[in-house]
Amino acid sequence: MSRFFTASDSSSESSSEEELYSEEEEQSEEESEEQESEEESDEDSSDEEEGKTGASKFLKEASDEEESEDEERVTVVKSAKDKRYEELEGTIRLIENAEKINDWAVISSEFDKLNRQIPALIKQNDGKTPKLYIKAIADLETVMLETIEKQKVSPKKMNAINTRGLNAVRQRIRKNNKDYAKDIDLYREDKEGFMHEDIVEEALPTAKKVKRSLLDTSEAITGADDEGFTMVGAGGKAMQYTPESILKHLRTIVEARGRKNTDRLEQIRVMERLRDVAVNDYQKIRVLLTLISTRFDLTSGTGSQMSQEQWKLAEHEFSELLEILESTQEIVVIENAEEWEDDEKLPPIAPGQIFRIPGSVVSFVERLDDELTRSLQHIDPHTAEYVERLTDEGALYTSIVRALVYVEKLKENSKLDQSQESLNRVVMRRLEHVYFKPSQVVTILESNTWKAIPSGLDSAITPREISNDTASLVQTLCTYLFQNSEGIIRARAMLCQVYFLALHDQYYKARDMMLMSHLQETISNFDVNTQILFNRALVQVGLCAFRAGLVYEAQNSLQEICGSNRQKELLAQGLQMQRYSQISPEQERLERQRQLPFHMHINLELLECVYLTCSMLLEIPLLAQIGSSPDIKKRVISKTYRRLLEYHERQIFTGPPENTRDHVMQASKALAAGEWRKSADFINSIKIWELMANSAKIKDMLSAQIQEEGLRTYLFTYAPFYDTLSIATLASMFELPERKVSAVVSKMISHEELAAALDQVNSAIIFRKGVELSRLQSLALSLSDKASGLIEANEKTLEQRTQGTANAFERQGGQGGRGGRGGRGGQRGGRGPGRGGGQGGRPGGQQFTGGALGRAIQA
Repeated sequence: MSRFFTASDSSSESSSEEELYSEEEEQSEEESEEQESEEESDEDSSDEEEGKTGASKFLKEASDEEESEDEERVTVVKSAKDKRYEELEGTIRLIENAEKINDWAVISSEFDKLNRQIPALIKQNDGKTPKLYIKAIADLETVMLETIEKQKVSPKKMNAINTRGLNAVRQRIRKNNKDYAKDIDLYREDKEGFMHEDIVEEALPTAKKVKRSLLDTSEAITGADDEGFTMVGAGGKAMQYTPESILKHLRTIVEARGRKNTDRLEQIRVMERLRDVAVNDYQKIRVLLTLISTRFDLTSGTGSQMSQEQWKLAEHEFSELLEILESTQEIVVIENAEEWEDDEKLPPIAPGQIFRIPGSVVSFVERLDDELTRSLQHIDPHTAEYVERLTDEGALYTSIVRALVYVEKLKENSKLDQSQESLNRVVMRRLEHVYFKPSQVVTILESNTWKAIPSGLDSAITPREISNDTASLVQTLCTYLFQNSEGIIRARAMLCQVYFLALHDQYYKARDMMLMSHLQETISNFDVNTQILFNRALVQVGLCAFRAGLVYEAQNSLQEICGSNRQKELLAQGLQMQRYSQISPEQERLERQRQLPFHMHINLELLECVYLTCSMLLEIPLLAQIGSSPDIKKRVISKTYRRLLEYHERQIFTGPPENTRDHVMQASKALAAGEWRKSADFINSIKIWELMANSAKIKDMLSAQIQEEGLRTYLFTYAPFYDTLSIATLASMFELPERKVSAVVSKMISHEELAAALDQVNSAIIFRKGVELSRLQSLALSLSDKASGLIEANEKTLEQRTQGTANAFERQGGQGGRGGRGGRGGQRGGRGPGRGGGQGGRPGGQQFTGGALGRAIQA
């Protein structure tokens, strides 16, 4: 008894537990045999005897068994290495047991213990990580991800301890597994092959007498599951996965799809086993179609995104599906096909005939694209995780091209009624992955894609030969959609081509295509995503015009987007909450779903800088022209720029510029004062220009534009003070050639902006002096205009208030009415003594003299 209860060392704990389990089984079997052979009276007496001496008998047998085991163990000497490995196995066994009962508090503590044990094992293993440890952390990560997915799909409240444990494991395992990422990938690619070497190399010495334990039984069941396709259900009933039962299991899974409390992860495991059992192409295609759909069902909600692991598995299975479909000629996956109803037998597929399976390859590739986009929307773009996730776009683009090749093959087959719409959709998806990228990036993407596709496959729409010419590729895709589609797809294809042309500095082609499309007239009738694409194309055309030095065209294109101060919303690059706007949670959720991934964004700071610079080059000469000619009607080119300029002028103290706006405002102030060099220095010192290609060329263009606009501003400002002005003087002041100065002055004269004549003989400008108003007269005219506007506004207000009593006024005649029977005062010439009445009434609504302003004018 004392020997049974003495504490054993850590190396013998697991073996003693196994012996205890086996002895209990042997003892129960002996007791059952005795009870069957003896009579009832003997049974009662034996039971009483056992009740008295059961414990001592058990301890005696246990001690005898341990003595025999000790005799056998005498020859076995365990090293420190073996003891450490046994400790590692014990810790892993505790983690696996805790996983079965979902006890994450235990898993968290044991995982820390596991990581404390591993450095010594790596050191004694010549720097190699034990494969048993790799298996444990890889499986733990998979279980952790599955638990999180279950919580998202069907949330069940976990207690606080379990929740803390799960969060702790989630944080530590990601950081920990990065150090062993290569080994984990090798393990997941081939689990059996990876662990087989470990078993051979690191097999521990075992005792001569091998006893079967409960753990051995579970391992045997697992082995049978892998080799004999046997699985034990919850009730202990064996589930057989055979090639003949595949269709029945698929039918069961499809019928359970969409039901409440359906364990989709379990369905996925079942289908993965069915895929391994499948023996022909038909079975594999059916299993893969259902398996991919079930993976997408894991994130059926709109607020969640597909995990990277599940997405990669779905993409790999989709590639496998395409490989099978490309290799077989008898089976096709096509929409609107009739489903095979008989689950007892396979359909008869004769050589030369085509068997149709209902499904949609295009829908799968669209869903893969949408899930990747949704995942990128929820990742911080300034982290390495975003860049890592973005690398999956290469595999997705390859799947899109392969799907395009397959759908083309279906379309070419005259026996199949393949709709043109599916082909248009997949071509559009390919175009949407290309149009916003520079040519160099697209060339690399196309090259890697065609390397991954088998050499025997080629596209009729976009052959391999044009993959090196990005412009031809985009032109071919857009032309195909122009000819074979209509509605939204056609409009989106045109906008994609406009964007691509503008991105590659082909302004006039992009502008002509945008004008010929007439989309600016009907864009409000399209969906929101197409309107966003229209805004992006419009902005890109404006940036292209700016790079070409066309300031007016650039400002005109950017005015609609940048003038509203809602660039983020209009370009789907973020939510810009207005001060007084109230948005419902549903609308906010929809807005967030429309957001573009970060790598598709247009730099908003660069956009604002271009817009304000163009507005400065147009507004400053206009303000100078209005100041010198008060008769000209005041027109505003950019209200946003005017507000910023007025705010800057109201500042009492202005320090050195700190951001883009400050630089532009300081440059505007210098340009208005005639200091064009200072203005050019402010503009060229903006660091955002470095983000544009050929930044030095753009700075030179801006300096030339500032020189020219500085000349125009100077002429508008100081024309009243000159009779004649030498062109050579102007040329030296603004460092421009005399030919350029003459051209600018001639243009101003021809547009009637400058009242002057150009004396080409003497190279001088002769200004014409007209009747000029003094500053006091100009202010008086301005006050008169404002007073007239105020009077008219008061007249309209009074007319609205007295509209209901008009008949009473008419009955009163001239006694207090507005104009008596003669009508409304001076407008109709009435003679009543009412307001504005009498013979001296002023025409045109100027007779109202009420209020303080009226008395001031009357006086």
